[in-house]
Amino acid sequence: MGRQKGDAARSKARPSSSSLAASLLPSSSAASTVGFGGYVGSSRFDSSQSPETSSFLDVDGEVAQHLKRLARKDPTTKLKALTSLSEQFKQKSSKELTPIIPQWTFEYKKLLMDYNREVRRATHETMTNLVTAVGRDLAPHLKSLMGPWWFSQFDPNPEVSQAAKRSLQAAFPAQERRLDALILCTAEIFIYLEENLKLTPQNLSDKEVAVDELEEMHQQVISSSLLAFATLLDILVSVQLDKPGLENVAAEPKHASKARAAAISFSEKAFSAHKYFLDFLKSQSSAIRSATYSVLRSFIKNVPQVFNEGNIKILAAPILGAFQEKDPACHSLMWDAILLFCKRFPDSWNSVNIQKTVLNRLWHFLRNGCFGSQQVSYPALVLFLDIIPAKAIAGEKFFLDFFHNLWAGRNPVHSSSSDQLAFFQALKECFVWGLNNAPRFCDGVDSMFQFRITLVDNILVKLLWQDYLLSIRSQDQDSNLPLHEKAMTTSNLKHSISYLHGLGKCIIEILSGIFLLEHNLLSHFCVEFQDFCMELLQHQENIERPPEKLEQINKFLFLLGQHMKQKGEAWPLEYLVGPMLAKSFPLIRSIDSPDGVKLLAVSVSIFGPWKILRELFSNSDVLLSCNLSDDKDRELNAGYFLQVFKEIFIPWCLDGHNCSTNARLDLLLALLDDECFSEQWHAIITYTTESVSSLSEGSLGSSNSNYIEMLAILLERARKEIAKRKVGGDLCHGQGFKLDHWHHELLESAAVSVACSLPPFGTYDVLFIRAVLGGSTEGDKYSFVSRKSVVQIFKEVFRKLNSFLLESSFISVKEAGAVLALRENDLRLENKSLRNVIEMAQFALEVLDGSFFCLQTLDDENDLVSSILAALLIIDWEYSMEAAIDDESKKQIKGRMTFCESVHGFRSKISNQLWEELSIDVRRRLQNNLILFIRSALFKEDKLETSKIASLSCTWVLEVIECLCQDQYQEQDLLDNLLRKYDMWPLWITPDFSSPNGPATLNPEKVLSLSQASWNHKIVSLIGKLMMKLGFDKVFFGNVMHLPSSSLKETRDEVASRAWLAAEVLCTWKWPGGNALTSFLPTLTSFAKIENGSSLGCLLDSIFNILLDGALFHGGSCLKCLSTIPLTWGEGFEDIEEPFLRALIALLFTLFKENTWGAEKAMTLFELLVNKLFIGEAVNTNCLRIFPLILCTLMPPICQMSKSGECGSDDKHGMLEVNQIQYTIKSWLQRTLSFPPLLTWQSGEDMEEWFQLIISCYPLQAVGGAEVMKLERQVGQEEKILLLDLFRKQRHDAARSVTANQLPVVGMLLSKLMVIAVGYCWKEFNEEDWEFLFLHLRNWIESAVVMMEEVAENVNDANTANSSSDDLDLLLLKLEKIVLVSGPSLTIAENALVSFSIFCGLLLFQPTGDADNLNPLRSERLETTVDQIQESILRLFFSTGIAEAIAHSYGLKAASIIASSRSVHHSFWELVASTVVKSSAHTRDKAVKSVELWGLSKGPISSLYAILFSSGPIPALQLAAYVVLSTEPVSQRAVFREGTTCCLDGDLSADQESSQIDFSSEENVHLKEELSHMIEQLPYDVLDMDLVVEQRVHLFLAWSLLLSHLWSLPSSSSQRERLVQYIQDSANSAILDCLFQHIPLDLCLAHILKKKDEQLPTVLSEAATAATSAILKGSLLFAVESLWPINAVKMASLAGAIYGLMLHLLPAYVRGWFSDLRDRSTSSLIESFTRAWCSPPLIANELSLIKKANIADENFTVSVSKAANEVVATYTKDETGMDLVIRLPASYPLRSVDVDCTRSLGISEVKQRKWLMSMMLFVRNQNGALAEAIRIWKRNFDKEFEGVEECPICYSVIHTVNHSLPRLACKTCKHKFHSACLYKWFSTSHKSSCPLCQSPF
Repeated sequence: MGRQKGDAARSKARPSSSSLAASLLPSSSAASTVGFGGYVGSSRFDSSQSPETSSFLDVDGEVAQHLKRLARKDPTTKLKALTSLSEQFKQKSSKELTPIIPQWTFEYKKLLMDYNREVRRATHETMTNLVTAVGRDLAPHLKSLMGPWWFSQFDPNPEVSQAAKRSLQAAFPAQERRLDALILCTAEIFIYLEENLKLTPQNLSDKEVAVDELEEMHQQVISSSLLAFATLLDILVSVQLDKPGLENVAAEPKHASKARAAAISFSEKAFSAHKYFLDFLKSQSSAIRSATYSVLRSFIKNVPQVFNEGNIKILAAPILGAFQEKDPACHSLMWDAILLFCKRFPDSWNSVNIQKTVLNRLWHFLRNGCFGSQQVSYPALVLFLDIIPAKAIAGEKFFLDFFHNLWAGRNPVHSSSSDQLAFFQALKECFVWGLNNAPRFCDGVDSMFQFRITLVDNILVKLLWQDYLLSIRSQDQDSNLPLHEKAMTTSNLKHSISYLHGLGKCIIEILSGIFLLEHNLLSHFCVEFQDFCMELLQHQENIERPPEKLEQINKFLFLLGQHMKQKGEAWPLEYLVGPMLAKSFPLIRSIDSPDGVKLLAVSVSIFGPWKILRELFSNSDVLLSCNLSDDKDRELNAGYFLQVFKEIFIPWCLDGHNCSTNARLDLLLALLDDECFSEQWHAIITYTTESVSSLSEGSLGSSNSNYIEMLAILLERARKEIAKRKVGGDLCHGQGFKLDHWHHELLESAAVSVACSLPPFGTYDVLFIRAVLGGSTEGDKYSFVSRKSVVQIFKEVFRKLNSFLLESSFISVKEAGAVLALRENDLRLENKSLRNVIEMAQFALEVLDGSFFCLQTLDDENDLVSSILAALLIIDWEYSMEAAIDDESKKQIKGRMTFCESVHGFRSKISNQLWEELSIDVRRRLQNNLILFIRSALFKEDKLETSKIASLSCTWVLEVIECLCQDQYQEQDLLDNLLRKYDMWPLWITPDFSSPNGPATLNPEKVLSLSQASWNHKIVSLIGKLMMKLGFDKVFFGNVMHLPSSSLKETRDEVASRAWLAAEVLCTWKWPGGNALTSFLPTLTSFAKIENGSSLGCLLDSIFNILLDGALFHGGSCLKCLSTIPLTWGEGFEDIEEPFLRALIALLFTLFKENTWGAEKAMTLFELLVNKLFIGEAVNTNCLRIFPLILCTLMPPICQMSKSGECGSDDKHGMLEVNQIQYTIKSWLQRTLSFPPLLTWQSGEDMEEWFQLIISCYPLQAVGGAEVMKLERQVGQEEKILLLDLFRKQRHDAARSVTANQLPVVGMLLSKLMVIAVGYCWKEFNEEDWEFLFLHLRNWIESAVVMMEEVAENVNDANTANSSSDDLDLLLLKLEKIVLVSGPSLTIAENALVSFSIFCGLLLFQPTGDADNLNPLRSERLETTVDQIQESILRLFFSTGIAEAIAHSYGLKAASIIASSRSVHHSFWELVASTVVKSSAHTRDKAVKSVELWGLSKGPISSLYAILFSSGPIPALQLAAYVVLSTEPVSQRAVFREGTTCCLDGDLSADQESSQIDFSSEENVHLKEELSHMIEQLPYDVLDMDLVVEQRVHLFLAWSLLLSHLWSLPSSSSQRERLVQYIQDSANSAILDCLFQHIPLDLCLAHILKKKDEQLPTVLSEAATAATSAILKGSLLFAVESLWPINAVKMASLAGAIYGLMLHLLPAYVRGWFSDLRDRSTSSLIESFTRAWCSPPLIANELSLIKKANIADENFTVSVSKAANEVVATYTKDETGMDLVIRLPASYPLRSVDVDCTRSLGISEVKQRKWLMSMMLFVRNQNGALAEAIRIWKRNFDKEFEGVEECPICYSVIHTVNHSLPRLACKTCKHKFHSACLYKWFSTSHKSSCPLCQSPF
């Protein structure tokens, strides 16, 4: 139990006795709301209680049990019992509860004394429920309860006392009833309280309680009892004493007099019994002392008869000397007791030693700041002074000591404002009381006057006033003090502002009191005040002083002025300030110091100019023509006032610029009077401008600049004063502060003249103009000139800015200046000097910078305001253009750039709110000016690149929108203005700009100049950037998105008018920073997904119609485009040259691909084009030429609909449309069949268009994989027959058809026709059809092979020719020419490859039932043809790789030329790669051998690596190269260099007897150079690269090849062992660091810590799955196949797969890397990943392999426990045996396996330890299966038992790593060693001697 809250002192909830007594006084008014004891509040109840007889019943057993538990010591038990009782009391009736009241009363008394506050609170809550339940049945027990009940009201804890209050309220709701209860039980209450006061800590409790708890409980009981005693005494006795009018019986409560008598009787007894309560007064507890003061106060007030001369003498010292009380909580009651005691017993002062007992303690009390009770004690001081007997003190000395001690107790730094207020109020009251009561302490008049003078001099002047000034004089006083004491004194004197303010007011109020008492008493203070001010002013010239020195005096003057206004007293001016100013005025004028002038100005502003001048000159001898009036008490007359102002103050205040200028001007403004303002202001302006009469002829001279400067400063300070008056609400009062009164003709002419002046400008010209105009801040819009003059000045500002625009080197800026000049009536300047122009512009900018908000007041001057703002923005934008030009050009315009930068800084300060406040007309004109400039910059500026000017223009447009457009309609008006017609815009479409609903037409001009294309690119680039910034809807939809749905027709027209812009962008196709495919169309489709209403459909239809019309119009130029028609959907956009057709195809492709348009729309467009195909009976040639390309885009969605069954049997309209399409296609087939065979076609005939149209009707879809092409359409039998007839018609004279016609178009058309014939009609092919097909396919592919081999040979020849030359540029130029393949050969070959791929797909994937249709292909002749075609394709593959490999020898740039040439024919090479992957092993072998016989500088393996690691990779080719390299017959030759393979194939045992020392097996292993570079060196380079960089991909592919080859080698072969050893010794282990850069280990840990059934993050899931798959499959092909296109997830998958296979194949290698990791957190994460996804399959695989391995024999057995992940190996030989247990850890193989010997028989401990160690070495060094390690360990045992000597170095017969036997014997000691052990021994010991005998080896 700790100390309870609120025990130390009385809280707010614990009232004093007087307040509680007042609350219990009976109220005769029904409206009384005074509560009981401060607790009841305003609650009032009128219910009464009348006793009634209750029958006593037996106590309930459960209640009795709970009552019994209340006697327990444990507070928890008590609380539970009280809670239960409380619930019981709520549930039971009064009759049931009445019997338990006696027992409850007994327990209640004890519980009130409990130490635990919660127990006491719960007790009262239970009491509340009890009295509520029993009601009047409580009456018989009231007297026994009332004592403790009343006592509990004063519990020191607020919560407990509140609960006690509520319980009493519940019993007696009415206030009068509670008083009746107290009167009824008076005797019992006093008896109970008397018993409490007699308690000691020892007899307080009958239980064992801690001493400190008992002491605290005793203090609480005594303090509460004393307060209860005092309060009850106040209640019972004060009824009659405080209200003597209540003598009648009705007004006084029943038995009140009897109770009062009883109270007095008990009080008298208690007063004597407790020895006047002195022991309690001496208690250590502040709560007891405070309660004792309350009791004594109550006794003095209510029963004074108990005090006699004897006990007064005893009590005088404790009460009068109570100032030693240090607890502030006691001070309030202490003062009550002291004041009441002194008042009732004044003779008590004679009973004590006043100085020792009272005064010394009082001085100590005051010096200590009343110990924290300032707000209680300070107000009581004046009352204390009033009751002190005059004879008891020595008057003057007492007051001086009193005030000094009171002053010493202040705390100016740390006291609160309320404490300071109480202090100064007490100080003033006591000081004034002392002066007024001087007669009490003085005998005569002189003595009384001297007494008062002493107080004023010593206290007011030397104490208060000096303290007020100490912060000023702190550096001058006590100069003889030590330095540290000076510092301490100075720091203590830095008072707070509030303190000094309070002190000043206190001094003034004291002075006011003195003045009211006696005027002469002020003289001493007034002299001191004047002397101090004169001293400050006289030292201004010689001594540097901080500005605060006179500032404090100024603040004092302000306080004096406030006092004069509040009190209406004139003494501050007449007696204090006036004489001081009259005395110091000559000095102020002579020294002209800022502080002195400011003092005078402050005085004028406070007391008024008339009064100050009267004080200054009332006694002056100044010779003036007008004198003062005869009556000096009257004010000065106006003439004298004005003459003094003109002749003295104007010349003085406007005399030059120095440090006092501002103060003098403030004085001049302060002297301006409302009555004489006009004359005063006229005098000032006349004085400053009288010498400036020639201003209109030129700029101000230097002699006049001082006057202009002074006038400018004066105006600025006047502006501040006006603003101050406006804030104060005084602007409307008096002439001087109405703006119109400041206007003056001379001032206006001067301002306009300065504004019109030319360079050089005066120093203060700008300052003067800004001061005249105002507007430096938003709230400052006061101009000192008329509106007409303001307009003239701003026109001059515009002239100067526009002159700067006209001198620009940018055409657009210069043109903008010319336009603005015309709109402002040709306001031009003749001075063309660049220096003058910049100087004038700088002058204008500085004026605007200080008066910009004044410009807002000229809203009606639309042209002027808009022109100035436009000039500023254009100069700002010129700065951005200058920043974008080259450095050389910047040097030439350095001066302009500096000014433009200044304008940019000024522009950035203008807020958007200012733009919004401009009028509509100003914004509109400004917008037009700015858009005109932006268009001019776009079309005419050639200094900047297109991308830069477009970016700048976009920024400008966005600025204009942000600043000037307040709604969407204004935005659209701006865009319309920006996009309106220009000479060179728009280029492709010509909309009707005059009518928003007018249709767009085509621009017939087709020949574009370079400048036209550049202009178009600029504005389209701008449109693209605006589209990305503003959104597609704002740029292309405009207001239509926000129009009501009722305006449908208007909406459609508006959309049509906006569609031209989209069509223009599409026709432009490419522009700097974007293109139609990657910028515009994706944005369009993204927007279409959000907005899919009718307005979008109208827009898309309009775009389509515009583009279709253009394509039809220019269809004659589309003939070349027909050859570019792709076989697959969505290819070949770039090959279409005609802009309209290209745009149309791209639009259709995008809309159908993104499902913006569906099949129904495609059929509608098909029907539209079919209708346009014929014009009457004639064919529309233009439509026929564009139809095939469009049809390629329309057919896939149409086919998809028919496949998915969208037009089912119920959709008759859809079925009809599909049938109509099929009918149309059949008609086209029939028409095409009427043409002669293609082989007989000659140029000039019109067959090509119809063939292209037919081919377009049969789309193919690229799907990848083995089935490269997928058929899109479902063709009917009748249509198939027609298509087959068309194919067979081309077989005319097939034997010579290959070379019969040399027209390229024939081969192109025939190759495409074969593709669709094979795809759609292969089931109907006969043997002749297949022969015809393969004859052409082979011929076309062979042509491509010849071409590519010729390229490879030319590259080889170029390399050979330049082998000795250093001219790399010449070689690169040759290579670019070599790889330039022209003509349709590769396109035709690509079509042939498509046909061949379709055939291969049919052969592999057709069901068995269709095999009969391919029977003709099963013939040996055709199979040979297929093999030959595959071999030719492989030769194509190797040829391009060889060319790149040869070029790579000259560097990456040369190799990239070869690689980039393949990207031109991307689809062709993908088809080649697809065939290569599906080729057979024997075909690859033949192709490799043929390439080797070719004899070029690079072979087939180099070609494969060149493709795999190409700098311009095509993913399909990379995959094909990987597949060929990783499979037979190439894989063996793909990894090792020539000569290494045969060495690896050699048998290790063949050279056992060789004497040749082979120290390192790695000398026999050499990887291909392309691999070794990656494996040994590259990882360190890639660790800092991006995760998807090309080098990382190449590194992973290299390791994939190496691991795949390692997997393919037999587990026990020497080749595998040596390759593993090479990896262990030479491979850079940083590859593992690189792998885990891709695997998110942090996500791994987060997942493991969570529930495992939660879904893994994508990247981690891919990596984990791939790692597990690689372990289970033993292959990485699945990860490599899915690698492209490269992204972070796929790289993570490959990284995980590589890591998994490395764990499987190279566990010791990975373990070594893992053990070297120093970052514990990283290693922990890696181990967690491995344990979760790699170790389980690895452990299961290891145990399975051991179980399957054939290792056991008669001496050796192996048992596997999969549950425990253990292997037990038992070796027995003769009578010896050994059991070894191999345990696999959960994170195997990162953690080493544990090997333990569980049993051994007949084996020495040394040998046992050696064999155990050998097993551990075998299993830990094994890079492979554990089964193989166990097998080798068994062989080692067998060899040892066979007598083979172990190696003395490693103590093993078989080497633990390379598994060799000891062969190298020492010639001296004959011991044999492993070659690897001996090599390691020699390299580490640095000597070549035998490890045993130390003889030379």
